[in-house]
Amino acid sequence: MSEKALIDNVIPRADVIKRAARIGAEIRNVKLSGDLPDQTIAAINGLLLEHKVIFFRDQGHLDDSEQEGFALRFGNLAPPPLGAAEGTTAIFEIARGGVRADYWHIDWSCMDSYPKISVLRGVVIPPVGGDTVWSNTAAAYLDLPPPLQRLADDLWAVHSMAFDFAVTVRPSEADRKRYDELNARAKYETEHPVVRVHPETGERALVLGAYVTHFVDIPKYDGQRLFDLFESHITAPENTVRWNWKQGDVVMWDNRATMHRASNDYGDQDRVVRRAAIDGEVPVGVDGRCSISRAKLTKQPPAKVV
Repeated sequence: MSEKALIDNVIPRADVIKRAARIGAEIRNVKLSGDLPDQTIAAINGLLLEHKVIFFRDQGHLDDSEQEGFALRFGNLAPPPLGAAEGTTAIFEIARGGVRADYWHIDWSCMDSYPKISVLRGVVIPPVGGDTVWSNTAAAYLDLPPPLQRLADDLWAVHSMAFDFAVTVRPSEADRKRYDELNARAKYETEHPVVRVHPETGERALVLGAYVTHFVDIPKYDGQRLFDLFESHITAPENTVRWNWKQGDVVMWDNRATMHRASNDYGDQDRVVRRAAIDGEVPVGVDGRCSISRAKLTKQPPAKVV
């Protein structure tokens, strides 16, 4: 049975509502749990690969444990580098007083094998504001003129947890201390190809975002302009979808083919979302070379997939 036939047989197309032309679909009449049949999990994964981000309303029956159980069906869970929420092994809580992530990023792209999928659950949602926006980085690559595609194919960028908080993020003092302590212990810093080949779809997708500190072998002045140019394609409205949260919503996205940002427009209202992430693969560039942690760099070139 083809993937399309599998999806249509398990999750009827009538229950798949596109939210934007290039990215995003709402999936209706599916109750998420870790006990879903294998065919349903495969169908959800197929829809995720097709639409890049998928939305589920009315999943208030999920608690932390059940969210972890559902996420585990898609692969091993990635422990949050900043620590798991109390009583969990893999849930990362984003709440008032912490970093609001109101900047375009790929989750934990400072790692050499950052998560492949994120599963986010709305726990406390403000009455106004707090939307999240996602972008299709594969569509953004296709929008580039061929000479810029070839340029991007050859570029590498350094992603680091030690990005400039003063410019991109305004964390609480407690979160700043946690980031600084973690970075001092582990030095999360990686060289990634600016274009990675998706391991399941074969698509080429841009790998940029707020963790980028500079391009390899490019002066910072020129690199900033290249960064702005490529990011302008990623964040173009036609490549994005916006989600207005309700309590009990669950959103899944392919962290290998998207970037996202939260909207910091809800003032002092409470907003709590909880995320589980699934272990990902080391990115591979168009020339077959793999990303590599700078802590592991030697005089040898990055490894090549054969």
